[in-house]
Formats: sequence, C-alpha cells, structure tokens
Amino acid sequence: MTSAPTAPKPKAGLEGIIAGDSDICAVEQDTLIYRGYSIGELSEKAKFEDVAYLLLAGGKPSASELEAFNRDLVAERSLPDDAIDIIKRTATQPAAHPMDVLRTVVSYLAHFDPDCQDNSPEAELRKSKRLTAKIATIIGHMQNVIDGRDIVKPDPSLSHAGNLLYMMRGEKPTAEEEKIIDVSLILYAEHDFNASTFTGRVIAGTLSDMHGAVAGAIAALKGPLHGGANEAAMDMLKEIGSIENVEPFMQNAFATKRKIMGFGHRVYKNGDHRASILHGLGRAYADNKGADAQKWFEIGEKVQNIMSDEKGIFPNVDFPCGMTYFVMGIPVPQYTPIFVASRITGWCAHIMEQHSNNRLIRPLSNYTGPMGLNW
Repeated sequence: MTSAPTAPKPKAGLEGIIAGDSDICAVEQDTLIYRGYSIGELSEKAKFEDVAYLLLAGGKPSASELEAFNRDLVAERSLPDDAIDIIKRTATQPAAHPMDVLRTVVSYLAHFDPDCQDNSPEAELRKSKRLTAKIATIIGHMQNVIDGRDIVKPDPSLSHAGNLLYMMRGEKPTAEEEKIIDVSLILYAEHDFNASTFTGRVIAGTLSDMHGAVAGAIAALKGPLHGGANEAAMDMLKEIGSIENVEPFMQNAFATKRKIMGFGHRVYKNGDHRASILHGLGRAYADNKGADAQKWFEIGEKVQNIMSDEKGIFPNVDFPCGMTYFVMGIPVPQYTPIFVASRITGWCAHIMEQHSNNRLIRPLSNYTGPMGLNW
C-alpha cells in the first residue's frame, strides 16, 4: 500500500485563503467597511434602511431613492396566508428551532415570488427587497405564535427596526429601543466571506436561485460557531447567574478547556470594534432599566476583564448583543433570526455579485486516505 502524494497543507477552515474578489465589504483589523463607508460612521449617522440600500443597490441613496426604497419595503412586509399557516403549524413543535422555521418559510416563499427563477439584476433586486421586508415579519409572527397571541400585523408607520420589535412584542418600542435594534441591524448587515455568506455564494455559483441560496445561508448561520453565538453567549451568562460566580466559572472553564462563547474572531485579533458600539448602547439602556438589567452587564464585563487579562482574547459583537437583547426582553431563541433580518441584505448583495460575474466555486481537497487497495 502506498501513501497519497503530499501537497502543501492549507490551514483548517481555509483560514487565510482568499476565495474571491468583492466590492461589498472590507474586514480590517481596525475597521469594517461597507462599500467604502466605515461601520462607525454608518452606525452613528445612518439608519438600517440607508445601509440596506447601500448594500443592495451599490451606493448611498438620494432622498428620493431612499423614499422609494422604504415604500417598497413597507409594501412587501405582509406574508401570504399559506406562509402564516406554516408558521402556526411549525413554530410550537417540540423539535422546532426558530432558525429552522425561518429557513422553511423563506424556502416556501419562493413559490409565491414571480421572480423566483429569474437571476437578472433587476429581478434579484426586487427579490432582495421582498426578502428583507418579509423576514422581519416571519420573525414577528413566529414569536406571536410561540407566545400564544394573535398575529400582529406590520405597522407601515414604523421603521424596519421599530416594526420588527413591534410585531414581536405587540407594543410599539421606545425611541431608545428602536435605535438600539436599528444599530444592531447595521452592525450585523454584512461581514465579507463569513460562513453563511460563503455558503450563499457557493449555492449561487451553481446558478441556483436567490431563495435557495438564502435558505442555505440561514442553515449555516444557525450554528453556535457562527450566528448562534449570541444565543450561546447569553445562555452562558445565565448559567453563571451572579457576579460572585464569575471567577469560579471562568477558572473551571479554563481548566476544562470549555469554549467561552462570544469571544475571539478569525479576523479581529485585537478586538471587534462593533462590540464596543453595541456594548455602549446596551449598557446605557440597562442603566436606565435598573439593577435587574445592570446585573447582566456587570457579569458580562467581569467575564470580559478575565478573558482579556488571562487569555488576551476580546469579545466579538455577539457578546454584547446577547446581553443587550436580553435586557430588552427579546427571547433568546430569536437572537439569531434577528441576525438574519439584518444579514439578509449582505447575503443578497453577495448573491447578486456572484451571479453578475459567475464562476462555479469548486475547490480541491487534500486527500489523506490510503492508496492502492485491492477490492
């Protein structure tokens, strides 16, 4: 028996491999850029609808372009009755995860989209707006069903962020709550060739349709090593439970090599600048809410200090997201679906980019098995 020929071995997970060109996003050590604009400036000066237009249409909108874009989003918020029925029949099943329900309904919506099989730029922009509008509605209706309440219909007077919270909770958010969700959507909207985006591009590279590529991206985002990290981070903080338990919990985690969720990043070795933006907003909100809300940030900040001092590892955006959403009363299982309500814009931008200059994505593998066996 002979061994397989040796070849240069890539790092696991394709770390450091450049898989293609894109003009959508740049992920740098000290900043995150959406089509030329830094995330710090966008989170301060733009709203999510501005950023969605920027990613999907390719540039900053004029006042009239933004007005038309908002009008299109609002017009596309409602779901077909059949899609609502699927939510009602699946959301409370014992094995149902909100991300699975979301994936199923997005796939089902393809059958109602007149542009489903059309990969032209014009059709894909229309589909992108429909998916951006409807995913927020799916999340809201899903939470209504889980809570056993009547379905809350979209409110055309509210922004994308405000309407998302309203449909989930049945009450209009405060201006502060709307701002926090809006900024979190901006921070999560796009992030280069991450696992879910790359999944979407691989599917699109076969010339499959946008709904199929998005369904695949949702499946990739579900995992706790990707989008599900915000849920896992908050579950960990709930397990810690008190400020007094932080130190023993962390030392035990280090001793048993337990992964601390919401920390570290494949690219940001010196800290995720998105995390500080969301942490500041969440901490201010918790301070206004009182001691019960402040408690979670105090626990989280102690975890951060220990990780920084003892391991030199910093939080990514998922860590403050978990705390912030929790003190706002958002159910933990909906954290990653809300991520989808934002990242859908980045996914669709990448799917359109892939289709515009397509080449089938088909890498090679480094075979490590035996050779020359006889049957």
